Amino acid sequence: MDPTLYENLIDICAICMLVISVMAIASTHMKKLVQFFAVHSLFLSILAFVVAYYTGNYHIYIIFVLTLVLKVFLIPKFLDYTIEKINMEKEVKSQIGIPGSLLVCLVLVFIGYLVADPMLDSLSTVGRNCFAISLSIIFIGMFMMVSRRNALTESIGLLLMENGLFLGAMTISYGMPLIVEFGVFFDVIIAVVIIGIFAYRINRTFNSIDTSFMRRLKD
Repeated sequence: MDPTLYENLIDICAICMLVISVMAIASTHMKKLVQFFAVHSLFLSILAFVVAYYTGNYHIYIIFVLTLVLKVFLIPKFLDYTIEKINMEKEVKSQIGIPGSLLVCLVLVFIGYLVADPMLDSLSTVGRNCFAISLSIIFIGMFMMVSRRNALTESIGLLLMENGLFLGAMTISYGMPLIVEFGVFFDVIIAVVIIGIFAYRINRTFNSIDTSFMRRLKD
């Protein structure tokens, strides 16, 4: 098959991931945020499958299966369960309004391209064009973590960052060593479970998981 076709498929998946990241920033509903993360992960798994088929590396097929099972089905199910348990389906608060957040995203995407551009010529992989997108997604996930006040929303920002990191690893070097990727998946699962348990406990104690409220407790 023509390598250009693989390159186009990978670019389309990466662009869809970037668009979904921006849509997640504009969302103020917890359930929709979880759905955005599931679709974000679905495009990452499709991208991993395309890279695996193109390169023939068996360990990328394993990453494809793990991403599909854990990030598209299990983690969103667990987050939905936690949201129902703490009755947090209502809107989440942001320290910056939606228009301001979208403007910040635009700046972060520009910075991502600015940082990646000098390195693109040195890359020879089929998905090298997606390196700038992976940086942009990492920046957007980081921005979600610092701009939202809800502990669960901040955890989704962390998961978006992690997806951006995997995208970067696959586009630069066709993935990390398998043992490292297993370790990252294990860390993500443990982090999501701990965040879910803490969110449930904090909500029971303070009737809120607003992190700005908890910061004032030291006063």
